[in-house]
Amino acid sequence: MISFLTPKKLQTILPGNSAIEEWYESLTKILPDFNINTPKRVAAFLSQTAHESQNYTRLTENLNYSAKRLMEVWPKRFPNLTVANQYAKNPEKLGNFVYGNRLGNGSPETGDGYRYRGRGLIQLTGKSNYQEFANFIGASLEEVIDYLETCDGAVHSACWFWQKNKLNSLSDVVDLRNLTIKINGGVNGLDDRINRYHNCLRALQK
Repeated sequence: MISFLTPKKLQTILPGNSAIEEWYESLTKILPDFNINTPKRVAAFLSQTAHESQNYTRLTENLNYSAKRLMEVWPKRFPNLTVANQYAKNPEKLGNFVYGNRLGNGSPETGDGYRYRGRGLIQLTGKSNYQEFANFIGASLEEVIDYLETCDGAVHSACWFWQKNKLNSLSDVVDLRNLTIKINGGVNGLDDRINRYHNCLRALQK
């Protein structure tokens, strides 16, 4: 049980989310199975996943970028407008290009990059991660794709990632910078994640 988390508190933590009851049910059912069960751990989990998923409203990676934004997000891959314009506003082509031949995906021609784009609360990405999570829950790859876009699947996959990367220990010492690096690969959005954490912790401790 996570007695310190209530639907009302969750609504404060996820402003604008219209499915609070469903998320509350999934969170309180699944988090304890992964020992995400103290205010610090829950605050770290909620703040990081809320940042990644826009307050639990985006469960699939949005790859619909303008050419200018592509150059900002992937400057090495899109060094100029000529290259960027080939992929702008074309999510499938972009996903297959930026995620092809990495993360367990095949070449761009296989469609793996787009098929296994970021999904769930923590934006699980790449065929290797999908397969590992599928093995963990005893499901097929196709089943996992659909599952990640449900409340239970989005929470479950994030908890699995959390456990795999030993993020409870970082949460216990409130190492928000290294938490972010483990999840994001860098420190993108660190200020927002820190602010969210402190807001979450205050809400949970009321």
